[in-house]
Amino acid sequence: MSHQPQDDKPGTTPEQLREQIEHTRDQLGRTVEALAGKADIKAETTAKAAEVKEQAVEQAALLTGRIQGKASQAAELIKAKTPDPVLDHVTHAAAQVRDGAAHVGHLVAENTPRPVRRKATSVGTLARAGRTPLLAVAALTAVLLVLRRNRRRT
Repeated sequence: MSHQPQDDKPGTTPEQLREQIEHTRDQLGRTVEALAGKADIKAETTAKAAEVKEQAVEQAALLTGRIQGKASQAAELIKAKTPDPVLDHVTHAAAQVRDGAAHVGHLVAENTPRPVRRKATSVGTLARAGRTPLLAVAALTAVLLVLRRNRRRT
């Protein structure tokens, strides 16, 4: 595009020319800003990554909620259909496992260097945040193993 100077038009005053120049500068500045924004690939990539991360967090939370619901339903169904002697046996076994784990935990804590204990504590805190589904799955597995063992004996 070539622009012809308009100063040879009759009736164009210097003030009008200044206004045209200022208007052209303003338009040029906006165009340069728009082009610079499009050329900033790093900013676009960062924004897109943040958007994808947010979507992934939302999906993970939704999926975690669904899994917890299904695990709770499965645990309740198994508990309702499991004979009382089996439930008593599982409860007793779980108590023994808990007691044994606590004992081992104390032994490990006594013999572990302090920096390692600090790190393990932070990891344990993270693990406790998602332990409900884990406990439900463990209980379900224990009940299924006991039922399977009882069927083999019969």
